[in-house]
Amino acid sequence: MANTIRVEIVSAEEEVWAGEGTMVFAPAEMGEIGIAPQHAPLLTRLKPGEIRVQQEAGEEQFFFVSGGLLEVQGHLVTVLSDTALRAGDLDEAAALEAQRRAEQAMSDRSNEMDFAKAKAELIQAAAQLRAIQKLRGKGRG
Repeated sequence: MANTIRVEIVSAEEEVWAGEGTMVFAPAEMGEIGIAPQHAPLLTRLKPGEIRVQQEAGEEQFFFVSGGLLEVQGHLVTVLSDTALRAGDLDEAAALEAQRRAEQAMSDRSNEMDFAKAKAELIQAAAQLRAIQKLRGKGRG
């Protein structure tokens, strides 16, 4: 029985991280999911949030994704996202500014398309801020 599962996290621009994990936690649309080695095949959409990969030595890797897809096939978990960042690379000031701009755009309500885009941007900024706060709580921020 395998103790680890291969994890690949890929953004639109590059492979952000690849390595072995003993457990992967991800923000699926219907709630957080956990994936252990030998997990059944799965394809699910992700919402903006944090991906956490536990490793054999007890270390944890943290990433932020803007949404996307997660696929489990055999001994491989692949995360595909337009934006995927190592949690340490998140910029709190930029996330706060994005949140402020999105809230302002939502209050304007001049057209539904702009409102929907602003709402999506607000959700993403809020997810980034939650990931930053979570990291600080773990002493890694």
